[in-house]
This record gives sequence, structure tokens and C-alpha cells, in this order.
Amino acid sequence: MGGFVFAMRAIAADSFPGKPPVASFVGRVVSVRGSVVDGRFEDGLPPIHSILHAKRNGGIAIEVLTQLDRYHVRGVGLNPTEGLAKGDLLEASGEPLMAPVGKGILSRMFDVFGRPIDRLPAPENVRWRSVHGAPPPLARRTTHSEILETGIKIIDLLSPLERGGKTGLFGGAGVGKTVLLTEMIHNVAGHHHGVSIFCGIGERCREGEELYRDMKETGVLPNMVMVFGQMNEPPGSRFRVGHAALTMAEYFRDDEHRDVLLLVDNIFRFIQAGSEVSGLMGQMPSRLGYQPTMETELSQLEERIASTDTGAITSIQAVYVPADDFTDPAAVHTFSHLSASIVLSRKRASEGLFPAVDPLKSTSRMLAASVVGERHYSVARNVRHTLAQYEELKDIIAMLGVQQLSAEDRNTVYRARRLERFLTQPFFTTEQFTGMDGRSVKLDDTLAGCERILADEFKDAPESALYMIGGADEAKLEDKAKP
Repeated sequence: MGGFVFAMRAIAADSFPGKPPVASFVGRVVSVRGSVVDGRFEDGLPPIHSILHAKRNGGIAIEVLTQLDRYHVRGVGLNPTEGLAKGDLLEASGEPLMAPVGKGILSRMFDVFGRPIDRLPAPENVRWRSVHGAPPPLARRTTHSEILETGIKIIDLLSPLERGGKTGLFGGAGVGKTVLLTEMIHNVAGHHHGVSIFCGIGERCREGEELYRDMKETGVLPNMVMVFGQMNEPPGSRFRVGHAALTMAEYFRDDEHRDVLLLVDNIFRFIQAGSEVSGLMGQMPSRLGYQPTMETELSQLEERIASTDTGAITSIQAVYVPADDFTDPAAVHTFSHLSASIVLSRKRASEGLFPAVDPLKSTSRMLAASVVGERHYSVARNVRHTLAQYEELKDIIAMLGVQQLSAEDRNTVYRARRLERFLTQPFFTTEQFTGMDGRSVKLDDTLAGCERILADEFKDAPESALYMIGGADEAKLEDKAKP
């Protein structure tokens, strides 16, 4: 038996996913329950987070999540476990899941194992690093605050993004999270001088293919990396793909000293995958069925997204909100990690006000006079105050009509309705569906347009003149052209 074990430890698993290991732990499968696999090892246990490999169906990777006793470990499959049977051989080098890093990964698309999925040869001149990294120490983090313009009026005005910060796009199903995220990629990545990394967690393969094609057409792909754990993949794969993308981002920040734009769609799917893994492992669920370790797992991911003295990781994350319930634990725990929260409203989407950003619920810690300047802060405060007053008057308007309001309140309503329409905007990424040319608006033009509306300059212009335009000058030209 000893000779057999020694011989098996020398086998290199060439067909295994990811980086092929040289076995130093050899065991056998003792049970398979869906994605959960138990293994027995006579000569020492592989460490937690190490990858077990089984030569079945071209190679099955299993991540060790717990050591049951002195001989047994339990792990979850990172790819389908069909065909795996009791008694099958398990090999492990003791290494965790690895991700490729280096300049060779630019313009490529990978899965959670670092294998290219863009039908191109494997990248050259890459190194492999563990996906389990530690957050940068506090002494290395920067405290400098700087605004990242997106060219989207309502976001730059009321919920400005922080360069090197974390922004969440919150919304239920079908309110435009992915469309808004894609538009921000188009606007920001085009003039972003660093590296862009897109991480698709549990999303549709159609969206990944469309994004790859769009980025290639716009010329952004040479400075972009895409990593996908698709919706049809096992929960273990979807749970680790975020860590793999973050490992690549940390390489460009720490080794290449470049700024990184990290885009995640969708962070809720990461939490959902963790919940599935937790249930498979037999852990008792906590509130609303989520895993008891949800906050810890989310923090381990989010705290690695940080700006240091060598570079910044700016993260924009789409967050699905189940049943539009913002008190859901997944949404609540995600809120606490963000510097800006952009909340999408189903009601605004039904009214055709796109992007359907709720101006009263969206917030940013950057919206302070000391950061954005006195002018921006004052305009944003006046816009939000006007829209809040309009919201309070809606019940009275529904019962009695606008004409029953005082002259001052009627003016507030007229200003608010024009502001709502001015803050809509046609997107570049939806041109083929809407037939309208996309617009990217500078912050100064947005501030100037809001100031003119608040000063009643467009009081006599129809509300439709301000709908789906760029700067306010476009509304003025359109108004002159009207009979």
C-alpha cells in the first residue's frame, strides 16, 4: 500500500481544471451527495480551501471546506460531480484554487479555474496565485477622496461615485441594473486609463457574450479582463468566481501599480451561491434562509476592494433586491460596505423615466461641499428638496388636482416634473432598441441645466422638451423648433 501511495503522489493531473497539481495527499471518495463530496485520507488531511482532484469526466475539482475528523474531509464540487462514485481516487497538492495573473490575461475571458472561454489559446507569460487573499492593511490605504464622472446626469448630480470606492446598483428584477452597469462600462472604461475587470456571478451566458462583443467593438477590450461563473454552473463555482476576479484586480493594483475598475454583476448571486453551499454542507440557516456566515463571507470579499498607495480598485456592483424588499438581509449587509448607493425604482421605470434611479433614496458619501464643491452641493440639495416636496404633494394632486394647490406649490410641481424629465437620458448601449443616439453629459452641463430649471427658465417650455436629451441647450433648440 505504501508503494502504491508513493507512486500516486507523483502523478501530475494534466486533465484537471486550473493549474495541474502534483499530488501530495491521496485518498478515496467515501460519499457523494449532489455537489458535496466526502473523502478519506489515511496519511494526513489536506488543508481547508485546498483543491481535491478526481479523474472522472475529464477532471472534477472539489474544494475542502471542513475537516470532519482525523481521516475525513468534506468539500463542495466546483464543477458537476456526475459520474463520481464511492471509491474513486482523490488527489491534492495542498494548494487552494488558483487564478492566472499577468499582462497576458488582458483582453481575455476566463472561468473560475482560469481557463480561457473565448475560444482562443491559453494565455502566455502568466503566473498563478491563490484566490484567497487578505485585505490590505490600514497603514497602506489612502484617504484621498476624488469623484469619478460617469456621464450619467442623475448619478453624477445626486449620487456621485468615489474613485477607489464601492458603488452598489440596487433594484429588483427588470428595472435596468445590467443596462445601467453596461452603460457605465461604456462611459467610464473608454477614458479610464487603468484596467477594467468584469466579473459575472451567476448571470446569463447571453449577457456575457453580448458584453464581450460590445467591448470589442468599442475598443475597450485590450485593457479589460472578463471572468464568468455562469448561472448553470454549480454553487461552488459561482461562490469563488468573485475571489478569482479580485485576485486579478489586486495583481494590477499591487504589482503593475495601475488603477482598476472592477465591475460585478451580480453581488446577490454571490450571497445566493454562499447560501446554497451552506445548505449543502448542512449548516443551520439564519434569518430568511440565508447562511449564518453571510456577513463574514461578504466582508471577506468586500474588504479586499480598497485603494492603496500603489493604486485604486474602484468597484461598481449590481445588487438584485428580492421582491423589491430593501430590508432583505442581503441588501442590508451590502449597503454597509458601499460609499455610494444607487437605488432603482420600479415606479419610475413604469413611467418611462430612464435611467430609473430613485433620486430620494440614492445616496453617496461624496455628496459633501468639502468634496464636490459648494456649487454642486447646493444644486443637488435644491433638486432633492424640490423633488421631495413634489412627492409630498402627489396625494393632494391625486385627490384634488394641481389647480387646487397654492401658486408656490404649483411652481414647485412644475419645476419637479421638468427636473424629472431632464434627468432622463438616452444610453449608448440601448441605441439599437430605442432608436435614439446615446448621450454622455459633463457634470458642469448637468449643474447648469438644473440651475436653469430651478430658476424657471423653462417654465413656458413643454415638459417633453426636456425628456431624453443631453444638456439643457438641446431642449432650448428643440423648443425653438416647435411651431
